[in-house]
Amino acid sequence: MALSRRDRTATARAFPAAGGRRRRGALRGLAGVAALAAGLSASGAAEAQFVVCNQSLDVVNVAIGRDAGDGFSTEGWWIVGANRCATTIRDELSARYVYVYADDVFGRAVLYGSTEMCVGAKSFRIVGTEACFQRGYRPAKFLEVDTEAVSRWTLFLSPRS
Repeated sequence: MALSRRDRTATARAFPAAGGRRRRGALRGLAGVAALAAGLSASGAAEAQFVVCNQSLDVVNVAIGRDAGDGFSTEGWWIVGANRCATTIRDELSARYVYVYADDVFGRAVLYGSTEMCVGAKSFRIVGTEACFQRGYRPAKFLEVDTEAVSRWTLFLSPRS
């Protein structure tokens, strides 16, 4: 994803679960939030396939988007406290890309990208990404996370130093 110098950016590092090369890229987000992604090792949580860990001092609300086979779907909210983790996808990852959006307790985006999908005000599971307002939802810009086709992945949200 190409970013201009005016975009607020944070550094991301990805580590595939079974070794491999290390990649660096830029994520879009509000100042003060960085993301670090890493695949879980085989000794990690057996049930956890996509986990979001919040290394900041603030509570965040997390929504996940993914390809449901017949189109995209979104689901949320996971409330992730400071220095806590939440398992957002329990089954093995079947698609290479997972989409993540997070906001703070005031509804301000703290992790976002460029892929527009729908979110609800309360707990939700939404099929489709079009006509959010007309269906009673609001649009949000999700960050595309490349899991490099591994079956387990952890995304760390951490404050910018």
